[in-house]
Amino acid sequence: MQLISLSFADLALAAIGVIALAVTTAMLRLGVARTLVVAAIRTAAQLCLVGLILEAVFAERAFVWIALIALTMLLLAGREAAARQTRRFTGGYGFAAGTISMFLSAFVTTVLTLVVVIRVEPWYTPQYAIPLLGMLLGNTMTGIALALDRLTQNAWREAAVIEARLALGATAGQAVADIRREAMRAGMIPMINAMAAAGIISLPGMMTGQILAGSPPWEAVKYQILIMFLIAAGTGFGTLSAVTLGARRLFDDRHRLRLERLRRARP
Repeated sequence: MQLISLSFADLALAAIGVIALAVTTAMLRLGVARTLVVAAIRTAAQLCLVGLILEAVFAERAFVWIALIALTMLLLAGREAAARQTRRFTGGYGFAAGTISMFLSAFVTTVLTLVVVIRVEPWYTPQYAIPLLGMLLGNTMTGIALALDRLTQNAWREAAVIEARLALGATAGQAVADIRREAMRAGMIPMINAMAAAGIISLPGMMTGQILAGSPPWEAVKYQILIMFLIAAGTGFGTLSAVTLGARRLFDDRHRLRLERLRRARP
């Protein structure tokens, strides 16, 4: 099966739906028309820029450029994860916790997959390394953002309960054990739902893309199963790590609750 190339005119036709939606929301006074248009423009501009960069990187295949792109992706993912918190940790701790957790989960999982499972030579081949890392980082970022937001919100609302447990002799870990577990579950629910719906309710993006590009459906299925398992592992361990680091930040060395380490994000 030959890949059908799309022209800019084809993309413009696809954009008509977004424009129609923006006009409709403006008529209904939903207040999202401008945001929708800006998001669409940003999507097109960012993806075009990424496409140009990847074209050059794929041609060069130099490790230093691949490493630089991977580092940039990691830092931006850490920033986005921290920015989505209603109550953020002060001092950039949320950014640090998210970035470290994503490095330990998404990066390690990606490298192990390239070396042990796919066994591509060299292991940092950009056609495999960058898309795989991007999918893992994107899903892990979402899980960490949801988990940390649930952790900080619940800790703020249930401060009196936590203080009472501490007064009765509980340690910091015991005082927030239920809050920590709930935050971990919240971060992993989207990943679990995606796995449960894959193939029955929805066709995942990577599988669909490979089929559209001409790959045999069975090969696309095998790659999608691989990706789903990797996303589950990366998101799960990243979420557990981020919540553990976040829960420790809520207390000092004397097991005192330190809510002043949280600040409410600006609306």
